[in-house]
Amino acid sequence: MSKQTNGLEIAVIGMSARFPGAADVHTFWDNLVNGKESITFFTADELLESGIEPAAVSHPDYVRAKGYLESSDQFDASFFNYSPLEAEVMDPQVRIFHECVWEALEDAGYCPGTYPGLIGLYAGAAGSLYWQALSYLSESARLLGPFTANQFANKDYMSTLISHRLNLKGPSLTVNTACSTSLVTIHLAAQALLNGECDIALAGGASITLPLKSGYQYQEGMILSPDGHCKAFDEEGQGSVPGNGAGVVVLKRFEEAVQDGDHIYAVIKGSAINNDGNRKSAYTAPSVEGQAEVIQTAQQLAEVTAASIQFVETHGTGTVLGDPIELEALKAAFGNSEEVCRIGSVKSNIGHLDAAAGVAGFIKATLSLQHRLLPPTLHFTKLNPKINLADSPFVVNGKLSDLSGEGDPLRAGVSSFGIGGTNAHIVLEEAPRRQGRRREEIHSLF
Repeated sequence: MSKQTNGLEIAVIGMSARFPGAADVHTFWDNLVNGKESITFFTADELLESGIEPAAVSHPDYVRAKGYLESSDQFDASFFNYSPLEAEVMDPQVRIFHECVWEALEDAGYCPGTYPGLIGLYAGAAGSLYWQALSYLSESARLLGPFTANQFANKDYMSTLISHRLNLKGPSLTVNTACSTSLVTIHLAAQALLNGECDIALAGGASITLPLKSGYQYQEGMILSPDGHCKAFDEEGQGSVPGNGAGVVVLKRFEEAVQDGDHIYAVIKGSAINNDGNRKSAYTAPSVEGQAEVIQTAQQLAEVTAASIQFVETHGTGTVLGDPIELEALKAAFGNSEEVCRIGSVKSNIGHLDAAAGVAGFIKATLSLQHRLLPPTLHFTKLNPKINLADSPFVVNGKLSDLSGEGDPLRAGVSSFGIGGTNAHIVLEEAPRRQGRRREEIHSLF
């Protein structure tokens, strides 16, 4: 941990994750370190059994791939005191986020039933019209009534439902900024802590698209990959792969976390959000200026130099348009820094998790700082010719890299950019080397 603190640091004291190929944070990290791609390729029979139309499955441009999340159709309803009817109507994203919030609090060592302070919740989920239509037509929704059914089937009630069930008395907000949603929630949670609105804040996102086993129709020039692989920064990169997942982080003011003996994974030094406005070719297009400004603002608020940052977990969608613009923005933000800065994208491992994409990248970066290892970005062979890294500090991290000799303290940037132009960037720093309660003491609280 840097000797220079300004009193605005936020500690990451707990995490939980449900990502493709990983039911928990530890498995997720093992998969990343071992360079595992957790994209599932379905058979035609699996897709047909899921209800995909035969004409779609047999179409030559239908890609039978997805970041599939095991057990995402299951939920321990009785644990959270929901009736079977309520659980049946509840959006699967809301179900899984209940469990992730509890697991993250457990990891942090805080029980909401006994903690005397205010716990806030900032969260977001992907659009779920398919689920809403199914649930509203169900017998369970009829028995509950339209007013009550809407509260469980509508993902916008997610934060307040969980706050009610877990007795979280801090701010409770459901956020939607498209792909940048969950990184924006982390920024908002950090700001709430600094403003004194709560004492602990949880943040994250969930994205579960239905049917659970499904592929997608490839369209040339759009954002999805033609072959089911995300090849960020590579000359063959043509888009991302949809994925399901959820992640939550637990945050606390750094000085209080140290004082309370919390286990600290990493420290948020600074964060920022903004919007592109109309400085781009279209509403869905990215902007060099907007992205560069949010990165620079986060670094300024963190009071760190670009040269002190060892790696950036990028948005890294692998799209023809997005990757070159993101690198131009990074080059503008980092200026004339001469220190090597590695870049990577977790989307090459698990696909694009939509509203949960930002928290996935944040957790990857946090674990990288903790272990002083940077996992490889998969499928990178040759740089996209539209990306020029000459005279820049950036190197695509195509293999497992040891960060132990990369400076002290280690720092990372995390970016997430949403369709519609809401950009987010967070500067992370590794945690103090010796701190935290013993794990046995933490888990004895539950």
